[in-house]
Amino acid sequence: MSEATVARLRGEVVELLKRRFVRRDEVVDLIALAVVAGEHLFLHGPPGTAKSALIRQFASAVRGHYFEYLLTRFSEPNEIFGPIDLIRLREGTVATVTTGMLPEAEFVFLDELFNANSAILNNLLSVLNERVYRRGAEVHGLPLLSLFSASNHLPEDEALRALFDRFLLRCHVDNLPREAMPQLLTAGWELEGAEPAASSVSAGDLRALSREVHDVDLRPVAERYAEVIFKIRDLGVALTDRRAVKLLKLVAASAVLCGRSAARVSDLWVLRYVWDREEQIGPLGSLIAGVIESHAGEPATHPLAIAQEPVDGETLARQVETAEAESRVPALSVAAVARLRERVAELADRAAWVGDEASRAYLLDRTRRIFERLGT
Repeated sequence: MSEATVARLRGEVVELLKRRFVRRDEVVDLIALAVVAGEHLFLHGPPGTAKSALIRQFASAVRGHYFEYLLTRFSEPNEIFGPIDLIRLREGTVATVTTGMLPEAEFVFLDELFNANSAILNNLLSVLNERVYRRGAEVHGLPLLSLFSASNHLPEDEALRALFDRFLLRCHVDNLPREAMPQLLTAGWELEGAEPAASSVSAGDLRALSREVHDVDLRPVAERYAEVIFKIRDLGVALTDRRAVKLLKLVAASAVLCGRSAARVSDLWVLRYVWDREEQIGPLGSLIAGVIESHAGEPATHPLAIAQEPVDGETLARQVETAEAESRVPALSVAAVARLRERVAELADRAAWVGDEASRAYLLDRTRRIFERLGT
């Protein structure tokens, strides 16, 4: 196992980005996990929360080819995959000019993914599944390591849900709280004038780590993993057999990033990020916290497997009560409902870390009911 490569990735890329981006450790760790697993990450939250900047800086640090695009309902495939080569077309050959476009990128960020039309969506399915782009008789093998996407809403249409299903990892990213603003302003101003720093880690090194994922011994967690999959389904998460198999890559990637050749129960932290709907985030976090609780203190444990500091249940209960009262106010504006939903999602996340099991279940149930009242 390339422990030296993992150490360089942590020290020169992951830790550097964590210092540069205030309170975005979770997203940074998930970007690294997605790349090493060779899977894709969906970021859910409002614009302006440094999602694209994080991915761009990660790509720059490993000297990877990067492509970014903001999708609208009027976007055309040519804008993403490249235009037709008119010179070759006059010669009777249909060819695509892919220079600087998605087919040449190792890191891709597509903002507002669910605005894409069917022509783009159909092409993206083969990009995500097979790492190929097809246009007529053309077939382009793609160097893509991971595709990242973001939206402030989740898909409702069945065709969009099929695309969403290809993103194994889903992370909720919100604006920072008031107390983090001074630190954010200082770090943000420094970032404005800073050049992206290249590391000694290359995109080729990341590909080598990805190959090691398939050598990880999963037998130590196989039985526990199967049990947890059924518990996740009991929460209402639409976890198909196909996704259940592919999620093992994330478990193995967690082990690789910890410098291990065998998986542990603590690596099941990755299952915290397989939710389908916002209201599942809290209960899923609670479930996984219970599964890994007694294993997260072992050496070489991933940072995201380590439980947060215990949350004060009484203080949290008062905040949930306030949110509940606000949710009963008649004729709330769309903006007010959106803000309240974000607040309740944060409360549900914190409730998942309440130490007392009965209090945790009670708070999670109350936040779930608030979500139901606000509408899904």
